[in-house]
Order: sequence, then C-alpha cells, then structure tokens
Amino acid sequence: MHATRIKGLTIAAVGVLFITPDALLVKITSVDPVVFLFWRGLLLALSFLVINSCRYGAGLLDEMKRCGWKGWFCALAFAVSTLGFVVGMKNTAAGNVLVILNTAPVIAALIAWVVWREVLPLRTWVIIVVCVAGATIMAWGEWGRGEPLGMIMAVTAATALAANLNVARSHPDADMSVMLMFGALVLAAIAAGFGGAQLPSARDSFFIGLLCLVFLPVAATLIQIGPRYIPAAEVSMMLLLETVIGAFLVWLVLGEVPTTLSLIGGVIVFSALLAHGWIEVSRFRKARLNG
Repeated sequence: MHATRIKGLTIAAVGVLFITPDALLVKITSVDPVVFLFWRGLLLALSFLVINSCRYGAGLLDEMKRCGWKGWFCALAFAVSTLGFVVGMKNTAAGNVLVILNTAPVIAALIAWVVWREVLPLRTWVIIVVCVAGATIMAWGEWGRGEPLGMIMAVTAATALAANLNVARSHPDADMSVMLMFGALVLAAIAAGFGGAQLPSARDSFFIGLLCLVFLPVAATLIQIGPRYIPAAEVSMMLLLETVIGAFLVWLVLGEVPTTLSLIGGVIVFSALLAHGWIEVSRFRKARLNG
C-alpha cells in the first residue's frame, strides 16, 4: 500500500515537473490563442499516439477498449479543461482564473467523497487546505475584474480537471492516458472551426513544437496515470506546484518579477508539498521496517 502511494506521488511529481515550462513557452510565443490551441491539440494528439504506440504496441487497441466509457469521459474532460483554461485566460484577469483553478483539489476531494465515498485522511486535507491557501495568495496579487464568461470557463476548467482525475481513479485497472489523444483532437477540431488552422512563424513553431511534442505529452500522460495509485485530490494538489515553478521560470527567463504575495504563497505551497512528500516517505520506511 505504502509502496503504491510512493509510486503514485513520484509519477505525479515528475508529470508536474514536465508541465512547468507551459506558462513560459506560452508567453514566449506571439500567435493568436485559437491558432495556439489548434496546434496544441493537433501536436498533442500526434505525441500521445506515438507514446502509447511505443508503450503498448499491438495491444494499444485492447487497452483503449479496457477504458470503456470512462476513457471517453476522461478524453472529453481533458479537452474541456484545456478549453476552459484558455478561454478563461482570454476573458478575465489571470488572477481570477488561477484562484478558481486552485480549488481543483477541493473539488476533486468532494467529488470522490460524494460519488465514490472515498475519504481522505485528515493529514491530506490539511496539506490540501494549506496548498490551496498558498496558491491563492500567489494569485491574489493579480486578482482583477473581468467578463463573467471568463469566470464561468475557469470554474468549468477546474471542475473538468477534478472530474477527469476522479473517473481515472475509479478505474485503476485501465490506463486512461491512452484516450487523451481523442480529447486533443477535439481541441484541434474546435480551434480549426474558429480559424485556428494557420501556420505560425518559424520561431513560434519551434516553441509550440517543443511544448506540445516534448513537455506536455509526457506531463499529461504521467498526470493521467497518477490517479491509478493515489487519490485524484492529491494529484490535483501536486499540480499547484506548477504555479510555483512556472512563475519562477518566467521570472528567470523573462525577468517578470513576482509580487511579494506571490513569493509568500510560493513558499507556502512548496513547503507544504515538501512536508507531504517527507511524511509519505517516512511512513513508507516505517512500514518496511515493521513489515
């Protein structure tokens, strides 16, 4: 049991590390959001196909069938969460979107409790609350007014993310990551319908390719696998680490100095996740010694 949890936490943590350049590479590009979304969806679909073909070979189709309707749900939820994030960012202040997205671990925990009666231990709830508080402090400096559509789409993104990870958690015998390619194709199709099928400049193509052919597919695959071993709420909680490291990368490369609140919130999130990891490793070692 403890070994399984350590495995899940490690998989999720590595996935989060791969997704941290997302904000930086998005900021570096200068393409229209709908064009970015089209290529993000198309290249991710291609990357997922290659990754899953290497992992499963001729057995890929059988693994897809094993996912059943829950796999299609995860694929659609993946598309909805990405759309919600992009549209939310476009229609309201970034701080608004981040504050709302930071509630994803709580939403995930509530969904797990209401639908599957999965109860998290008190120590995990404490870490979740501390992490959400820290991430909210980080985003508070950017809190601003925006159109209601942006707020609604941010709520949609957070809920879709939480629902996706919970459904994946409910069927641990199947690898839901093999279905993400279909969600990515939905993204590309929607963006193409709004005129996104345009060729970016060579510079933007390089950064989009780097993000969508290397970092995002690895990140999304590992994060989607995470709920097979640990609760969806914990995977969502670890995603808050992206806010911290992503902001640091933007600061390091682009010189966008974070606010004092961002620094304070980042320290809180990082410290809480570090403490969570230390507690789990200590419990694992103790179990091995007693076992």
